[in-house]
Amino acid sequence: MEYNDPLNAQQPAASTKLQTFGQGAMVSLPLVLAALPFAIVYGALGEALNMSFWTVIAISMFVFAGASQFIALNLMAIGAQHPIIIFTVFLVNLRHTLYAMTLMPYFKSCNFWQKMTLGFSLTDETFAVVVNQTTKNTTHIGWFYAGSALLMYLNWIVWSAVGFAVGAQFPQLQHYGLDVAMVVAFTGIVVASLKTTSHWLCMIAAGISAVFTIDWPYQTGLLFSTFFAISVGVISSRFQKGDDEILNEVSIND
Repeated sequence: MEYNDPLNAQQPAASTKLQTFGQGAMVSLPLVLAALPFAIVYGALGEALNMSFWTVIAISMFVFAGASQFIALNLMAIGAQHPIIIFTVFLVNLRHTLYAMTLMPYFKSCNFWQKMTLGFSLTDETFAVVVNQTTKNTTHIGWFYAGSALLMYLNWIVWSAVGFAVGAQFPQLQHYGLDVAMVVAFTGIVVASLKTTSHWLCMIAAGISAVFTIDWPYQTGLLFSTFFAISVGVISSRFQKGDDEILNEVSIND
């Protein structure tokens, strides 16, 4: 497969790049809207834990890690040591390493700082829409990625601030279940991408594993379920590939 134009390609017209950038943002819009209440809940939690406004916003700006920010706030509130907070956030976000490995072939020609920027802005939502896009068209995929990531990033920061501002008026806001919108929207994106038997087996394995590991500490169950589901997907896809090769041989011999 030929991979076209990460961010640093020289040939395509700027208008085409900008169009692809806009497309990445538009495709991500449902997930951006779904993340909105999640960000509000995060900001409200920061206010409820008596964190300063700039502490809450700085975490969104420089960590930008969704669920692990909730964990970080709670650890900070109980006075946990910085190495423990950093290690816990790292552990919860270790799945992003798998995301990066999946996307790596599409961004080989990016320079170091471009890769660092793309890696920092990688989220579950951007990964989902970019992977879905790679099955359709990889032209200007870096600009598509950037459009999705930038909109997600700005959305998260703005609504984190709003959540902090309204937290005082709604002290129990984090218990209202507003974050369910993110789960519903993300599920819709993922289910629409399930096209092969191995995809479905991977999803089923992840769901079953999640049920049994939901009470594991520091979201290690999420990490285990991710690796388990990927293993099931890889093994089943290899079996499926082997069956296809056998069928091709039979058809050729016939």
